Amino acid sequence: MPLDARIASLEDRHAALERRILDEDRRPLPDGQELARLKREKLKLKEEMERLRAATRH
Repeated sequence: MPLDARIASLEDRHAALERRILDEDRRPLPDGQELARLKREKLKLKEEMERLRAATRH
C-alpha cells in the first residue's frame, strides 16, 4: 500500500474512533474503560500517522 494511501486509511480510522468516543461520552452512563481504550487506540493511530508523515518528509 502506498504511503499516502496508508496515511489516508489511518486518518479514516482516527475519525471513526473520534465519532465512537463522542457517542460513548454522550451516553447517560458512559463506560469509562471503553472510553479509555478508544482514546488509547486513537492516540496510537495519531502517533503512527505522525511517524509516517515524518518519513515522507525525509
